[in-house]
Amino acid sequence: MTATDRIERSIVLKAPRSRVWQALTHAPEFGTWFRAHLDDQVFVPGRQARGAIAYPGYEHLTMEVTVEKMEPEHLFSFRWHPYAVEPGVDYSAEPTTLVEFRLQDTDAGGTLLTVVESGFDAIPSHRRDEAYRMNSGGWEEQMRNIASHLHEEA
Repeated sequence: MTATDRIERSIVLKAPRSRVWQALTHAPEFGTWFRAHLDDQVFVPGRQARGAIAYPGYEHLTMEVTVEKMEPEHLFSFRWHPYAVEPGVDYSAEPTTLVEFRLQDTDAGGTLLTVVESGFDAIPSHRRDEAYRMNSGGWEEQMRNIASHLHEEA
């Protein structure tokens, strides 16, 4: 595994672990802060969830994930094709990356949320670097998005 095989980002959220878990695993709410239309979707291990992306400039794309694990209030994970943004390209034969969201209580009463996306070394070489770079920045933004989402309701 190389240094560019995985992305890891963490943030301390001022919300109890049960609330962060809901924001991650209730598909419509996940879609709200992640910016994807998942209103009629349900996250279930072994099943795919999909919806149109609502992020400006990417509205022509569909977010498609296959849920791997849901260990209540500890681990939520899915697989997807990273930065699969080229119109008309079929990414289905490519390997996927694994996205894991891990939750831990903090001493201050909040929740430490860590996201790890791994498996970039298996992505075809012609798009590996860009997928890694774009998702690396993307996870930084998504950590801010979930923090804002949870903070707005406090």
